[in-house]
Amino acid sequence: MRSRLWVMAAVAATLAFGSGAVQAAEAEPGGKLLLTGGVSALEGGGGGGVATWALIGGNETSRGVGGSVHATYVNVPDYELRSAGVTLGLFDRVELSLARQDFDTGATGAKLGLGQGFTFKQTVAGVKVRLIGDAVYDQDTWLPQVAVGAQFKQNDQPAIVRAVGAQDDTGIDYYAAATKVLLDRSLVVSGAVRLTKANQTGLLGFGGDKHDRYGAQFEGSAGWLVSKRLLVGAEYRTKPDNLGFAKEDDWADVFVAYAFSKTLSVTAAYADLGDIATFRNQRGLYVSLQAGF
Repeated sequence: MRSRLWVMAAVAATLAFGSGAVQAAEAEPGGKLLLTGGVSALEGGGGGGVATWALIGGNETSRGVGGSVHATYVNVPDYELRSAGVTLGLFDRVELSLARQDFDTGATGAKLGLGQGFTFKQTVAGVKVRLIGDAVYDQDTWLPQVAVGAQFKQNDQPAIVRAVGAQDDTGIDYYAAATKVLLDRSLVVSGAVRLTKANQTGLLGFGGDKHDRYGAQFEGSAGWLVSKRLLVGAEYRTKPDNLGFAKEDDWADVFVAYAFSKTLSVTAAYADLGDIATFRNQRGLYVSLQAGF
């Protein structure tokens, strides 16, 4: 598992710069429409903030290669999450991504017995392949763009995650996603099914004392293209509940994504992450900045 994860990470880091932000309904030479490539999702790759989309990251068309880098910050009452990553899109068919997440417990770490500012770190290397459809250019059919993918995850605190009940510090998520852009209605809709054992997306390990098996979880997004540069919308993501010591809630957010240009975008959201590690009502700000080509 570890060797496969680091091979994926090395490939993505060597080749890529990351996903192109949902790029805007105006054709530009050599690239996708603005606001139609997906922002960088929390675990890397093209998607919404917390949901994976079928779109291939990068500003490339079927004749090229594209990518970007992103930095994301999430602040809720008792925790902070920082993520940075790169994504590569190959000919609008294959996507490789790499993200590094820091889950900072701050003062909460002392209350949990971990120590002030204790930080969990996780590396996520992903691959996605578009199977059928084109979310943007197939406007004469309801067929969405469909993609499948996998994310290889490694947590850097094996002893701690096992102490709270997790069965492993590494895991693989598998997913299938379908996304459609309805230009005549200025809408973006997307849904995905994820097979996972991850606790808090893997930040608290994989599997648990309650359950240690793969379960199907849903991720959905809907957005309205207010203009060629501005997208507003909402997301919902269901989560497994594997650990006996703490309930794990579903995630939801409302977001605004703005493309300053073809190469620079920002996403801001109000996120409701529910209960995390016994601390209730974790709601707060999500901000992500992305630069690409």
